[in-house]
Amino acid sequence: MNMRRMAREERADFAAFLETLTPEQWDAPTLCADWRVRDVVAHVISYDELDTRGLVARFAKGRFLPDRINAVGVAEYRTRTPEELVALLKKYADPRGLTAGFGGMIALVDGLIHQQDIRRPLGLPREVPAERLVRTLRCALLVPQVRGFWRARGLRLVATDLDWSAGSGPEVRGPAEAILMAVVGRRGVVEELSGPGQHILAGRIR
Repeated sequence: MNMRRMAREERADFAAFLETLTPEQWDAPTLCADWRVRDVVAHVISYDELDTRGLVARFAKGRFLPDRINAVGVAEYRTRTPEELVALLKKYADPRGLTAGFGGMIALVDGLIHQQDIRRPLGLPREVPAERLVRTLRCALLVPQVRGFWRARGLRLVATDLDWSAGSGPEVRGPAEAILMAVVGRRGVVEELSGPGQHILAGRIR
């Protein structure tokens, strides 16, 4: 229930942030290659309305390949207006379906990372609540799809602004949010980190 509560809070914060964006910002690029802000939001909310049959159909249409499956969902939702996308995010603040998986972990991890994917290029940073950030860091090192474990293998990650560390080996230090975005493979973030393991992590981000 704690994870689900954090997922609800993250989605509520995400929706409130999106309501402040201008039409131009909704069409701005993000850290997700080829996705504008509206595309990222479409992705975040594109699974909540699917029942089991709809989910199977989405997976089949995407040939059971994660990137293709996500692209199918984005294509179905990207034509919605910003107001419609925000309304859906509010409607499903309590995640359902696939995003409610693992006690809300999918919604929390997806929502927090993608909010940062939008905020960073727009130059609109935030102070991510420490509880949610630490939980997302832990999950990002476990969830196979984001490959955080692979990028962080053999390294010791140390947050300089939170009481959090993980792994063993050459150390990589920096703000917890920057560590998170680097281990999930976002380009242009690893330069904010330091330590003898920094160049190793940088070499694993493509």
